[in-house]
Amino acid sequence: MYHRLRERHGPQKWWPADTPFEVMVGAILVQRTTWTNTSRAIENLKSAGKLSPCAIREAGDEELQEIIRPAGFFRTKARKLRALSEFLGERYSDSLEVMSELPDGELRDQLLSIYGVGDETADDIMLYAFGRPSFVVDAYTRRIFARLGLVDPKLRYADIQTVFQDRIPRDVALYNEYHALIVMHGKDVCKTRPICSECPLGPVCPKIGV
Repeated sequence: MYHRLRERHGPQKWWPADTPFEVMVGAILVQRTTWTNTSRAIENLKSAGKLSPCAIREAGDEELQEIIRPAGFFRTKARKLRALSEFLGERYSDSLEVMSELPDGELRDQLLSIYGVGDETADDIMLYAFGRPSFVVDAYTRRIFARLGLVDPKLRYADIQTVFQDRIPRDVALYNEYHALIVMHGKDVCKTRPICSECPLGPVCPKIGV
């Protein structure tokens, strides 16, 4: 399935960010919105000189909300960005290099302790910011692989993640590219109303035509 998706969509080369902290910010801002809207908010942060933990902590609430407004839910997301920035400042003096020394389990647990960081966001950060082999499960993953009959979409996040991590090599580059391909496929082909005629997974999909 990975090779079929890669042949159809081409290499994705995710995550689009210049620094690990930008990945972390993007993982929060992309919640419940598109990447197009997220990228606008990130560009606003860059233009305002606010794309650092210190700058976010120093920004006023209304200022920060207005900067990230394109990402939607801007009041809640501003609180989440501030919580992330305060955590990094208090625990690690804003050093992601020091934080990266943690073992995988402890690193993920600490990420999950931050307000606004759930399983999917934590794994986005683990994989794309810290280069750890944590397979990201999102709504596209549930939709595509439920239609393929390979996962029950009602399963807990951890159980679906285990389906993947038990069956494919624990490789950061592979997890990175596979997740990106799943997102691309779910966005462009396996939509809520799927375009089955364009699906490279058709030969193994029992839902073709549904």
